[in-house]
Amino acid sequence: MDEHHQPFEDLRFYSEDGLEYWSARDLAPLLDYQTWRNFQKVITKAALACETSGQPIAHHFVEADKMVELGSGATRELDDIHLSRYACYLVVQNGDPGKPVIAAGQTYFAMQTRRQELADDEKFKQLREDEKRVFLRNELKEHNKQLVEVAQQAGVETTMDFAIFQNHGYQGLYGGLDQKAIHERKGLKKSQKILDHMGSTELAANLFRATQTEEKLRRDQVSSKQDANQTHFDVGKKVRQTIQELGGTMPEELPKPDKSIKQIESGMKSVKKKISK
Repeated sequence: MDEHHQPFEDLRFYSEDGLEYWSARDLAPLLDYQTWRNFQKVITKAALACETSGQPIAHHFVEADKMVELGSGATRELDDIHLSRYACYLVVQNGDPGKPVIAAGQTYFAMQTRRQELADDEKFKQLREDEKRVFLRNELKEHNKQLVEVAQQAGVETTMDFAIFQNHGYQGLYGGLDQKAIHERKGLKKSQKILDHMGSTELAANLFRATQTEEKLRRDQVSSKQDANQTHFDVGKKVRQTIQELGGTMPEELPKPDKSIKQIESGMKSVKKKISK
């Protein structure tokens, strides 16, 4: 880290809740403000800027007390304000631009605030990805039930028949890989289902394969399991060709997510319980 930025890092504290903050009393001398009164004026401007930006002041400027040691060795309680990173950013933005340390502070907090924004954005994106995965997995469950019904009408009757039928769809979509090969490629245990370990893009491709196969079996009035198997393979292959034409990543090349659908659903249930309490 830049030597000019290290002092700001050294003054950072963490609350009992794990939230970072800076003491305004500590920040004042670092920013070359010799009197608390003059620094309070800067804090007031910063708080007004916070309110103008639509952010709740109470979340970023928290009134507190600070015990300081006097020259005689005695201690005294002084008013203090705990500042969030965003509050510090506003404070240095409203400070005296003629002070070199203010310029360093502006650079530091602007850079760190942006880093936090990017981190939060990644968390948000991940949340959306998890939600999409759960939604698509549930959709696929429902459409697989419908696909079973239509396949049965076409002559796919036994459990073994349906396993072979499903493998034809996977082989078309995954360039020749059947369910077992996909399972091994993802490094899954026997008890783990491959659909629970797919990202939203891979799930969407499989959902499209299932829905289009169901539609084609109905439309073409397929009446033999051999034709049903071929139809499933052809649809899977067509979906693969479409992905290729669009410049997408082949399903077997897509990364396996860190969490399974079951883990995501378990986490969502836990959050709901906390909210309902």
